Amino acid sequence: MSSTRTLVSPAVLARPRGRAVYWTVFTGVVLLFTLAFLFPVHWMVTGAMKSPDEVARTPPDLLPDRWSTSGWTDAWELMQLPTHLWNTVVQAAGAWLFQLVFCTAAAYALSRLRPAFGNVVLGGILATLMVPAQALVVPKYLVVADLPLIHTSLLNDPLAIWLPAVANAFNLYLLKRFFDQLPRDVLEAAEIDGAGRLRTLWSIVLPMSRPVLGVVSIFALVAVWQDFLWPLMVFSDTDKQPISVALVQLSQNVQLTVLLAAMVIASIPMVALFLVFQRHIIAGIGAGSTKG
Repeated sequence: MSSTRTLVSPAVLARPRGRAVYWTVFTGVVLLFTLAFLFPVHWMVTGAMKSPDEVARTPPDLLPDRWSTSGWTDAWELMQLPTHLWNTVVQAAGAWLFQLVFCTAAAYALSRLRPAFGNVVLGGILATLMVPAQALVVPKYLVVADLPLIHTSLLNDPLAIWLPAVANAFNLYLLKRFFDQLPRDVLEAAEIDGAGRLRTLWSIVLPMSRPVLGVVSIFALVAVWQDFLWPLMVFSDTDKQPISVALVQLSQNVQLTVLLAAMVIASIPMVALFLVFQRHIIAGIGAGSTKG
């Protein structure tokens, strides 16, 4: 009979004093971490409603003396947030769609179709994870600036974001590991019923893979939404820049309260996305450890 070792023994928890100490410490730690994570958000949201003098005050005030929403309206107009947010949505949605289609197809092929030299191909793909992303910036830029064979420049074009995003070894490996653990009897039953490879993928594999597809989608969208260096290099046209680049480029000529309001507005879509799909994220994190 195996026993599980814990930080606090069951004998201590059985005593009223031990139970009280345990819950007191546990509650204190949870509150401490909650404050540590939420205080920067609180400071950013309330700072956007303060005057410039209040934001620069030392020590800072927890709440503004006089609530004002002018920073929000100024951020929306002066920093052209609708244009840059739409640019970000287009770039993130295209990268997500390209990545979901091609990474899913590649992972399914490596997992279920068993191509020749499949392990070699997978090893080569995973080897790219060992290369720092900064080392690939210059080669990627040269390729995008003069696309091989067709000699077309993709600068200031969303394709410059979409195409490099497809080559995501981590998401491909995540999908492959999930496909490896799908129940084999279900896939064999589909073959017996006459379903082809594509029909099996569309009707059987993808519906069973919704948790991991949700996780991959979150990773893909967040990666594009928060990326700064690559969009800065490929988008010299200010009107086509995403929000991550525009906030830095336009922050020199605006007040700090306006910049804080713009940062809050820029973060709302990702926070909303997490809140809506948090169940899928949690399910997808544990999906890789289940066995069919």
